[in-house]
Amino acid sequence: MIRNGDFVFGIEFVPDIPLDALVEYCILAENNGFDAIWVTDHYNNRSVYATLALIAKRTTQVKLGPGVTNTYQIHPALTASAIATIDEISNGRAMLGIGAGDRSTLGSLGLQINKPVARLKEAVEIIRRLLNGDRVTFNGKFFVVKDAKLTFQRPDIPIYIGAQGPVMLKTAGAIGNGVLINASHPADFKYAIPKVRESAPKNFDIAAYASFSVDKDAEEAKKAATPAVAFIAAGSPPQVLERHDISPADVAPVKNALARGDFRAAFSSVTDQMTDAFSIYGTPDHCIQRVKELFDMGVTQVVAGSPIGPDVPTSIKIIGEEIIGGI
Repeated sequence: MIRNGDFVFGIEFVPDIPLDALVEYCILAENNGFDAIWVTDHYNNRSVYATLALIAKRTTQVKLGPGVTNTYQIHPALTASAIATIDEISNGRAMLGIGAGDRSTLGSLGLQINKPVARLKEAVEIIRRLLNGDRVTFNGKFFVVKDAKLTFQRPDIPIYIGAQGPVMLKTAGAIGNGVLINASHPADFKYAIPKVRESAPKNFDIAAYASFSVDKDAEEAKKAATPAVAFIAAGSPPQVLERHDISPADVAPVKNALARGDFRAAFSSVTDQMTDAFSIYGTPDHCIQRVKELFDMGVTQVVAGSPIGPDVPTSIKIIGEEIIGGI
């Protein structure tokens, strides 16, 4: 979804609010210059494909898709059918974001992440072949398909791979049309982009799936970002913390408080260093500076992820009018 070498701006929504309100946010995003809408996929929120169908019927130009689904909850043939249906409803605007899945969410369903890269490769191959209209027989280590075929085809749906680790980053470049990298800081992209470029074709979309919080009041933006940063910091592996000079001991109070459900203690334990490492936050001018850094490094799409800002509609308008319009 690279727009003639120009930047692309996406936005992420979590369907944990009434869908009428979420769809209005999506309409507002489209009207304020956003190019893409990504909707998260977790069992405990509203259905991602039902949500996307509603968004598709109420918008006209913006691209849209799950950001991201996984290979564990449903069979890849069902994923192919679902995203092809969204593509038909939206008149060709669908994208498919797919990745390894969230360990904690999948664990609640009794699902264990096992060999995620190999499993993802099989799933993407099946999905692509079905979208192309092929009759598919596939005997893999994880998936078996016998003489399967969709009754309709949607061959032009781009597939984005959610990736963070080195092997998945290289895999994304090899099998995807784009990559969704769950990070906000230039240091993470200095590490990730060369690994993606090892296997990616030239016209490949590198998306920064960033925790984003913008407001005219920098402190309000920072306050809104804190809960998301707490969860990101608590879930970050040691090598990511080391990249940002954050010690596991610094994160331990956050992690321990979240584990016992003490959110006030967790959020109060988030440091400025964590907030800078794991989010793009602040005034429009500060956010523009950070976004430009990412585009200059080779990022081709910035996705404004949760929380977006202390007041979502206001922050969408700020991003559209001052950030997208100011870059």
